[in-house]
Order: sequence, then structure tokens, then C-alpha cells
Amino acid sequence: MSATTVEQGGLEASGRMLSLDAFRGMTIAGMILVNNPGTWGAIYSPLKHAEWHGWTPTDLIFPFFLFIVGVSITLALSRRAEAGGPKRDLYVKILRRSLVIFALGMVLAGFPYFDFPTIRVPGVLQRIAVCYLFAAIIFLKTDWRTQGLIAAALLVVYWMLMTLVTVPGFGAGDLGKEGNLAAYIDRALLEGHIWKQAKVYDPEGILSTIPAIATTLCGVLTGHLLRSRRTPVERTAAMFVAGAGCVVAGWAWNFWFPINKPLWTSSYVLFTAGMALQLLAVCYWLIDIKGVRRWATPFVVFGVNALAVFFLTGIFARLLGLIKFAGAEGKQVALHSVIFNNLFASWASPVNASLMFALCFVLLWLGLMWILYRRRIFIKV
Repeated sequence: MSATTVEQGGLEASGRMLSLDAFRGMTIAGMILVNNPGTWGAIYSPLKHAEWHGWTPTDLIFPFFLFIVGVSITLALSRRAEAGGPKRDLYVKILRRSLVIFALGMVLAGFPYFDFPTIRVPGVLQRIAVCYLFAAIIFLKTDWRTQGLIAAALLVVYWMLMTLVTVPGFGAGDLGKEGNLAAYIDRALLEGHIWKQAKVYDPEGILSTIPAIATTLCGVLTGHLLRSRRTPVERTAAMFVAGAGCVVAGWAWNFWFPINKPLWTSSYVLFTAGMALQLLAVCYWLIDIKGVRRWATPFVVFGVNALAVFFLTGIFARLLGLIKFAGAEGKQVALHSVIFNNLFASWASPVNASLMFALCFVLLWLGLMWILYRRRIFIKV
């Protein structure tokens, strides 16, 4: 069956939900865009992360992806669990997939030199792997009510840890870059293996993975809603209402526990889950209910090979910086700089040239992924 044929309720005969693929593709396209500017010295503010507390559109991308991972857990594992067979095989598949994703993250972190004494251990794919592992096991072991309670408990416990536990040299409740509990734990347990740009904290560190699991569980709960016996219109309305409630709750919690992406605060979890629910509801309404699908095709192309394109673009971007050419006065110039300076910076202002480079980078990979899509090649892990 073609990738754009859907049945009532939004599920293809293959079990895929086209609106979810489109939402995943939007998220990956956004991730590629913000990760690959022409120059880090000239970027429009919405394409930057917030300096610390607060948020920008860029700060929505990673939690959106974890939310989508959670929805996919429910849609995919429900069918396998209901089909019967030994649960042991399912747990083995979950563990194997988690290990593969984690290993891919380590390859991205180390490529091409793999300096293991200083390699960064946390990372985007590593966090996805851990969140997938825990959320999938929780999904198989519990019902939706327990999953909701676990998510709420994780958020409350994390809030208490971050605000009540004393950090040596800083006291309790310090939410600065260096003095917060999450940063202290990362420095203590991952010395020499955290994000080099920050030096004192890691945005994908150990403790902040706890609320990131809650983000994934929010997606798991949304998956239950999408599989419920409610009509498609009722599901859409429920997502809008739940999303609005989460946004309000997250914004209210912000006054005591600020919205913060590097710390992945509990308010940030609620706020971003609410925004994800709203956007998924829009996609579900347009694509799966109204059948307005053509606009979403480029995003579906990215969405069906999401992890593959994220990994490959990361490797490709690294190669653009490693391949050198002889420049003026014998200096070595990276291929990335050659392309940017000659094709973009030569005619546009720095910030517009940087944006155009990033957009062309996205379009290049859209073309490559379209070839795979047309050939029905879907790279799975």
C-alpha cells in the first residue's frame, strides 16, 4: 500500500500513522536546520537555544522528538504485545534497539578520531536510547493510569531533588549553570566526558534524563488516546484540551521551577508536551481526518527515515569541517567555510547567508531521502 493511503482513524494498513510521520519529519527537519548554520556567529534568534532559563522554538525540537518516540512505543508495541508470543523476545528487541541507538550516538560523539579518554558520553541519540528503553519497559509492565502516575512522580521527584538537595559549595536550590545538582552529578560521574562547550554541565546529562523519560511517557499516554475507541474528532479535541492544560500547567510551574532546556525542568516537560500535543492534533486533523496530505509529503520523507537522516547529517557536517583546502597565506580552510563564503556569504548579509546555507543543507538531504522514499527503502534500527 502506498505511503499516503490511510484508513479511518489515521492508521495505514501497515499500522503507520501518516500524521505522526509528518510530525516526526517536521521535528527532524527543524533539528537539521538549527544544527547546521553557515556560521555560528550569525544566527536568527529563534534558531538559537535560550541562553539558560526560558525557551525559543529551537528548544521545542528535542522534546518533540522524545514525545514522538513515546507515541510510537504505544502504537508499535501494542500490536506486538496483542499478537501474543513470548514477552522475552519483545524485551530483547527493545534492549537491542536501545543499544544500537546509543552506539550510534557514541559514533557521532567520537567521529572521526574516537579519543575515548575525552569522548562525550551523553548526547541526543544516547538520551533517546535511554528514554526509549525505560518508557518501553514501563509501557509493557503497566497500564495507562500507572504510566501517568509514574510520569507525574518523576517530575515531582526531580523538582524536589533540584530544589532541596544541597550541592557542595553552592547550597540547595541553585539553578545556575554550575551550581545545580544535575551539573554537579555530571561533573562527578562523567569527569572529562561532558559537553566541552559548556565545561561545567551537560544538557543531556544523567539526572536530567529522569524528566526526559517523563516527556517520553507523555507521548506514550498520547498513543493510548490515539488507539482509543473515541472518534477521530474526539481524539483531536482531547489532544487540544490536554495540550492547552499542559501548557498552562508548565507556565505556572515556571514561576517556581523555571522552564529550562539544559536542565530539562519539570515545567519544561509539561510546557513542551502541551505544545507537542497541539501540533500533533493539527497534523492529525489535517492529514488523517480531512485528508489534506500533499503539503506533508516532504516531512513524511524525513519522518520515515528520521534516525538515519539525523545520524548521516551529523557525520556529513563533521566531514565538511574536516576536509581542508589550502587558503590564503598557506592557511588551511575547511570545506564548510569554502562553500559558505563562496556560495552564500559573497552575496548575502551574514545572518541571511547563514540561514540560506542551513536551508540548502536541509533541501540537499530532503533530496537524498526522497530517493530512498521513492524506492521504499526505510532504514530501521
